[in-house]
Amino acid sequence: PDASTTPQPTPDHSQANGGGSSILAASGLPTPHAAPLPGDKMGVTIHRLQNGLTVYISTDRQKPRFNAWIAVRAGSRHDPAASTGLAHYLEHMLFKGPDEFGTRDYEAERPHLKRVAELYTQLRENQDPSQRDALLKQLDEANQASGALAIPNEFDRMYKRLGIEGLNAFTSDEQTVYIADVPSNRLEAWAKVEAERFADPTFRQFFTEIEAVYEEKNLSLDNPWSRTDETLMLGMYPTHPYGTQPTIGTSEHLKNPAYEDMVDFFHRWYVPNNMAIVLAGDIDAETALPVLEQTIGTWQPKALEKPEPGQITPL
Repeated sequence: PDASTTPQPTPDHSQANGGGSSILAASGLPTPHAAPLPGDKMGVTIHRLQNGLTVYISTDRQKPRFNAWIAVRAGSRHDPAASTGLAHYLEHMLFKGPDEFGTRDYEAERPHLKRVAELYTQLRENQDPSQRDALLKQLDEANQASGALAIPNEFDRMYKRLGIEGLNAFTSDEQTVYIADVPSNRLEAWAKVEAERFADPTFRQFFTEIEAVYEEKNLSLDNPWSRTDETLMLGMYPTHPYGTQPTIGTSEHLKNPAYEDMVDFFHRWYVPNNMAIVLAGDIDAETALPVLEQTIGTWQPKALEKPEPGQITPL
């Protein structure tokens, strides 16, 4: 093909971060392209922030809004084998807010959150029924004390006031994705909130939210499609996480949720060189990239560990 019509890779500014360049080089990141590939009717361009986060942009001026997806390259396949469902319930917790919102007084709430984390560690290590009952009672008390300071759904209400719609997320085997439909003139506000949301989550109201996740599991047990799908995947992948680790988790593991594993999972996989942002709509690189660099671009990259390998059994 003629070089004048072939999109050339855009400069990868992430390599300018000195010592972090080796981390990014080992992160398996896609090649940036400042111009769309030939024949791409969506006109997708690929960019890289200095911290290694990949940004995909598809401009469409039909209405003054854009879809924003924040994707993490980690899902239920990356769950620890003894903590299935973890990636999914972590997804739920990312809607609870950091110290900046979702609470009336974070300094007063902080000791209760710390106590919840400590009690979950004790609960997981203790199999004595009477002692577990006592720990669960203490967990309930610490959760209620935290809940008295929390502002439920403040994240959702704040976005609604900004005109941001369709707030949602999903988890699958290889990815966890957070979704919003944003007015074009709210780009900076959205980016600031998301930068704070993922930089410093608090995981408040975990004790309450895990009950909602467990109810989701119960509903799946009454759903023929879910039961068929889980059985099919286990039959096809009996020795691989695709089959042995259902995204919603097993009942056994959800009854004994691994709070500490969840925190470790977040710090291991929720790093910019393992994440991407997809923007489609009334948006362009010239407008978006400087805003993203100043907000989400402040996250720090981290060397990625490889997930535990699974074995594929020939059919």
